[in-house]
Amino acid sequence: MSPVLIDGTTLTCNDVVSVARRKKAAGVAPGVRERVERSRNVVESLAARDAVVYGITTGFGHLARVKIPGGEIESLQRNLILSHAVGTGSPFPDEVVRAMILLRANSLAKGLSGVRFEVIETLLKLLEADISPLVPEKGSLGASGDLAPLAHLALALLGEGDVRVSGARVPARKALERAGIAPLTLGPKEGLALINGTQAMTAAGTLALYDAGALAATADAAACLSIEALRGIPAAFDEKIHDRARPHPGQAACARTLRRLLEGSRLVSAPGELRVQDAYSLRCVPQIHGATRDVLSYVRNVVETEINSASDNPLVFEDGSVISGGNFHGQPVALAMDFLCIAVSELGSVSERRIERLLNPALSELPAFLVRRDGVNSGFMIAHYTAAALVSENKVLSSPASVDSIPVSAAQEDHVSMGTIAARKARQVVDNVARVLAVELMCACQAVDFRGPENLAPATRRVYDAVREVVPPLEADRWLHPDLEAVTGLVVQGKIAELVLRTPR
Repeated sequence: MSPVLIDGTTLTCNDVVSVARRKKAAGVAPGVRERVERSRNVVESLAARDAVVYGITTGFGHLARVKIPGGEIESLQRNLILSHAVGTGSPFPDEVVRAMILLRANSLAKGLSGVRFEVIETLLKLLEADISPLVPEKGSLGASGDLAPLAHLALALLGEGDVRVSGARVPARKALERAGIAPLTLGPKEGLALINGTQAMTAAGTLALYDAGALAATADAAACLSIEALRGIPAAFDEKIHDRARPHPGQAACARTLRRLLEGSRLVSAPGELRVQDAYSLRCVPQIHGATRDVLSYVRNVVETEINSASDNPLVFEDGSVISGGNFHGQPVALAMDFLCIAVSELGSVSERRIERLLNPALSELPAFLVRRDGVNSGFMIAHYTAAALVSENKVLSSPASVDSIPVSAAQEDHVSMGTIAARKARQVVDNVARVLAVELMCACQAVDFRGPENLAPATRRVYDAVREVVPPLEADRWLHPDLEAVTGLVVQGKIAELVLRTPR
């Protein structure tokens, strides 16, 4: 399998997931070394002339006014890493840290950061050796980038701090020694280039976005099973409504998916057969799920732009100019992650309403809580509570982080993005919604058992069978937590989404 090659320009979200989660190898594309070395030559020339340039011969942030003597530049860069590695909380999962490493290397590969090529090589060696620095989740304001998280990552390059190797916690110096990786001694600007960026928020956000895409497909499948169980009316998904009357791309795409999934169903009904029209949670699936799809497209554009950006400061250009700017500010990612929270949360919100319709006999004409001999059996009553609790938690998590700011660094950094908080919240919302959709799949399959699974559409029958492979029908009350975990596993592993995507168009 060919490695993912970084060049600072063409990395995709799928590339990041393949390296971070599936541990695909990463390498450097042709031409990168030459570009990086030209940028490095500019920095070394400035340092040799003792020019006053931010981050090269000066202190940082409010301390930019302090000129650093040439003999102390190496100490300046090392001290920067040590002093800034002051995050707190549980460590990020290894997959997030691996994504951070890849994104940091890709950003440096643009050749605008002034580092030695050796720095990029060492980052990629961490990936190859499966060494993941312990990076606390909390402590970033999202400007000047993800200073604390990236400092913890950079510690490992110096042989400081702790790392995980194949899941085991060990001192970084020992891990590097075992892997044959020499610790870095940082030169001018290299410490700043390693920590001044948005790679923590973007790494967490990229993984959340990828998983949200699978949830969107899973939500369509769960909705179709619920529609069939409730004898819904697919006329609401007619292409004239979605392609001609209101052609939002996500809405039209979702309606096409629903038509494909429901084709051949003997459970759905025609307008006027049982009722004139369905409740919104059934009838408006294309409008609700489709709007989420459009948000995912927007977020993907932001994220893929960011992962191929130079987000440190100052930036070093081929004409020899060194310009201080603010590309480390995480506002684009922060807003996108808050939007992602809201959009994914809505998939869970409408799913919970379909669960209610499946369990409430006044709305479904099915047995209460989808179990025979109700009273002695509670059926899926409390599974609904769990879904409702997660939906309500998501309402809190979807309150935007990016509307907040707090000045730091003696008011030099007087507006910050909170993008890393937004990305962390997005991951939690995605996890919660996966479990809400698992509850809907459990309930919808149970409801279909009362209608006759043989009457399902061929596509939804495959989804039903996948669920039934891991959980049997509920004949009487049993411990439901293992069932929920098993179906959640199908969701988070993307197995339901794969069935949707494999359905012929």
